[in-house]
Amino acid sequence: MTFHVLTLFPQMVDEATSHSILGRAKNAGLISVRCVDIRGFAVNRHGQVDDAPYGGGAGMVMMAPPVYDAYKSIGSGARVVYLSPQGKLFNQRMAEEFSREGELILLCGHYEGLDERVIEEIVTDEVSVGDYVLTGGEPAALVLMDAVSRLIPGVLGKDESSRDESFSEGNLLEYPHYTRPPAFMGRAVPEVLLSGHHKKVEEWRRAQAVERTRKKRPELIT
Repeated sequence: MTFHVLTLFPQMVDEATSHSILGRAKNAGLISVRCVDIRGFAVNRHGQVDDAPYGGGAGMVMMAPPVYDAYKSIGSGARVVYLSPQGKLFNQRMAEEFSREGELILLCGHYEGLDERVIEEIVTDEVSVGDYVLTGGEPAALVLMDAVSRLIPGVLGKDESSRDESFSEGNLLEYPHYTRPPAFMGRAVPEVLLSGHHKKVEEWRRAQAVERTRKKRPELIT
């Protein structure tokens, strides 16, 4: 999987994807993250990529030409995902869909947003990572890359690691986990997990996932 990131802050993205699971995936050649600095396509020698909005109003708007030229420099017909609070809410099903792509272009906005004309011209998917406003699209792009990358075969140590997580099985939250010691602050590990009976363990985990989802995220229960 190749992520092409159109950004004003390539160092932020490079640094954040150079550690932990994403860093190991990059080193193993399972994913690649290629940042394109939109400022490299500025409209003048001052590095201008934004201007005041037509019609007036507060803030600045990213100009269409630098964004479009940065996009064209990639030379790919991949899907273009614009990280925006106006997009469809990102979820696990969307992550699974994106993980089946060979390439994704992630477009990070800033200021008051992008000139609408470049959105209409190049964007195929508008995606929001939550109902809140960030200072830029880079943190949202990192969330998307993390969620998508862990679904790519080989990125996680065991195939079961991603299948057993929240939202991966029937849209349920994940069951509770326990490890050593067997007792902590007067709380013991559930006996079934110590029984060695795999079928009972799986039944317990499924029941716990359903109950946890019912209590914490009842809207997910269908």
